[in-house]
Amino acid sequence: MGQLKGIKQGNDKEEIARIKQALNQTFKIKDLGDLRYFLGLEVARSKKGIMVNQRKYALELLTDAGLLACKPAPTPIDNREKFSSTRSVPFTYIQFLVKPITAHYTAAIRILRYIKGAPSLGLFFSSNTSTHLKAFCDSDWGTCSDSRQSVTGFSVYLGNSTISWKSKKQGTISKSSCEAEYRAMGNGHGYM
Repeated sequence: MGQLKGIKQGNDKEEIARIKQALNQTFKIKDLGDLRYFLGLEVARSKKGIMVNQRKYALELLTDAGLLACKPAPTPIDNREKFSSTRSVPFTYIQFLVKPITAHYTAAIRILRYIKGAPSLGLFFSSNTSTHLKAFCDSDWGTCSDSRQSVTGFSVYLGNSTISWKSKKQGTISKSSCEAEYRAMGNGHGYM
């Protein structure tokens, strides 16, 4: 790999050709051109940046669920919906899930209806964004009506581009909203 010393970042075509040739001597590579599709992700480049989405997968998912012609939903979930395993009607048509309820099924269908309205939504990585890393976190204290556990959510941005996000029920029960927020901050910091 000594041949690759002095690699520079940029779009110098001669330098790129030299690197490809050096890689080919070691690994026998094939140049497939600009990336357009990889592991189910569709990639589109422009001068403004890179757009990544899963449009093909979204349409296949809707087709498999029989919802390709359904009416789109404006949001992925109704935030007024509270799930409870003790105060709901069991959903008996699915196996291998722990106590599903009809509200879970309704929520899953709503997510698919949301996808129907925007199958090409994805992540955009701007070509002129800053390299400033920032993170936001929050918690919803005691939101689980069954366990009283809080839910933590966070997102991490490089400039204006989202690079990581997660929402998860906290492992322990917080005694106050302040404690739940502190745990959320700790969880978000662990992913930075």
